Amino acid sequence: MSLIPKKGTVYVVDDDEAVRDSLQWLLEGKDYRVRCFDSAETFLARYDPREIACLIVDIRMGGMTGLELQDRLIERKSPLPIVFITGHGDVPMAVDTMKKGALDFIQKPFNEEALTSLVERMLEHARDAFTGHQQAASRDALLSKLTSREAQVLERIVAGRLNKQIADDLGISIKTVEAHRANIMEKLGANTVADLIKIAIGPTTASA
Repeated sequence: MSLIPKKGTVYVVDDDEAVRDSLQWLLEGKDYRVRCFDSAETFLARYDPREIACLIVDIRMGGMTGLELQDRLIERKSPLPIVFITGHGDVPMAVDTMKKGALDFIQKPFNEEALTSLVERMLEHARDAFTGHQQAASRDALLSKLTSREAQVLERIVAGRLNKQIADDLGISIKTVEAHRANIMEKLGANTVADLIKIAIGPTTASA
């Protein structure tokens, strides 16, 4: 399996070497795996979305700023939790980043306790997002086994249509609908209609 420590990876993106070094020293001392980058561009080129990770990024940098990096990650639909490093005058800007989904912001100089608990909270978010991503991927893989006709039948089963209604909708016989239904149940490993619906609509957020 993976050699990454259970705690996950912390990406640090800052064009100030002293900040990168202090964050790396602090977080590695707490058993986190830390990967530092001196620019948003370098980070984007190396970022692996399959890792359970979080991102600490300076709000102001030469080249692509932290704000622009956040926009790029939003475009990529990345679930990566982000925390911004801010100077004194950046708080209003940091509040805007939180409206766009950033988890929090921290001000320099760093408070070790606050930073550690923040990183732990971010990685908890990352683990949840990763699990959701894995479930969606395995669901997509299951649904991809269906033929286009079976997908049409499944869509109508989920909508609560009866076999006769599905037959009328698709211009096929009830026997054919029943055959498709049996194939769908088998391909998706479902024993009941309730199982089928759970697989088709995916996990809900109600359990959170």
